[in-house]
Amino acid sequence: MIEFSNIFKTYEMGDTAVHALNGVSLKIEDGEFVAIMGPSGSGKSTLMHILGLLDTPTSGSYKVYGKEVSKLGEDDLAVLRRDVVGFIFQQFNLLPRMSALENVTLPLIYSKNDIDIEKAKGLLQRVGLGERVFHKPNELSGGQQQRVAIARSLINSPKIILADEPTGNLDTKSSNEIMDILKELNAQGITVILVTHEDDIGKQAKRLIKMRDGVVHSDEVIEKVKLGANEEKLDVDYSNEGFKLSEIWEFFRQGFKTLSSNKVRTGLSMLGILIGVAAVVAMLALGKGAQTAIEKQLASLGSNLLVLRPGATNVGGAMLEAGSVTRLTLDDVSSIKEGIQTVKEASPTVQGRGQITYLDKNWNTQVLGASPSYATMHAAVPEIGRFFTDIENKDRSLVAVVGLTIVR
Repeated sequence: MIEFSNIFKTYEMGDTAVHALNGVSLKIEDGEFVAIMGPSGSGKSTLMHILGLLDTPTSGSYKVYGKEVSKLGEDDLAVLRRDVVGFIFQQFNLLPRMSALENVTLPLIYSKNDIDIEKAKGLLQRVGLGERVFHKPNELSGGQQQRVAIARSLINSPKIILADEPTGNLDTKSSNEIMDILKELNAQGITVILVTHEDDIGKQAKRLIKMRDGVVHSDEVIEKVKLGANEEKLDVDYSNEGFKLSEIWEFFRQGFKTLSSNKVRTGLSMLGILIGVAAVVAMLALGKGAQTAIEKQLASLGSNLLVLRPGATNVGGAMLEAGSVTRLTLDDVSSIKEGIQTVKEASPTVQGRGQITYLDKNWNTQVLGASPSYATMHAAVPEIGRFFTDIENKDRSLVAVVGLTIVR
């Protein structure tokens, strides 16, 4: 049994409050066949969403089989919706890549029931599609697709069938066939709630509720039926047992089937992912390599090495680059070494670029002039360090230490 008591539903649209439902109160007993009608903006769709546990009211009481559900959270509503309500949509909402049988069994993935192929086949047989269980939606007519949707809504044995314009996209013959199936389900004790715009469809129900301006405008009983014969206590297990192995396997199977249904798109997507991953790996490798090179360069300088350079010079209003004018002399170097006790070594340097020539060969290179202590201070190659030491121990003379490029 479903019971609304003073239900309000308000939406905020900017500074304006819109009352989609304005104090609706109604009761739908077990086994009823109810049609809800009304013009656009009457609150019919909002009422359907709350009935189907897709939304909660702003205020008021909503009870399903005696259980207050108006304040339930999203997860609890999902569990209750799964076990109590079966949905039939105007647009069918069948997955095109799946057969009729797979579409019917799909809700079982999200329930605690096992994938029951025989039950799904039985439901398709029940709606007259026993010979088309392996047909895909594009191989079925509109009426046949809606029958698949009806079979899918029954797979979890719901207590309530909520049909949203189930005949809206069908011809007259197919509409009558769908209504006959719904009447048959109602005769078996299932509560059927039908939302429609069509008068002839609404009048086939046993109770007709008309909405207008967010309130129940009229509530007419067309055919009296014995109510409450199948009333039972709502027993829903809200515990979360986690994924079962069969569910995980079914998820992977559906995923692979989706990927294989469009091989070109899947291949391009995989190629894009591979290129993206490769680009990220390459950038990380370059960044790591650059970081390592800089760390080695800094380590070669030593942690206790201080470089003193002359600042930039302003000549005639023009700023020259740093080091373009030499302000430090050899005497300054001697004064620093002798006057500061913590300075172990001091080496003057001067650098620039020069064109090195030998016969018909030449090379533009950097030229650095320094004292013998420079090699020790900069942790130079041992051979060069020994060379400078030998020079320092003997009579000093002007030397040039060249690299392999210049030698060649």
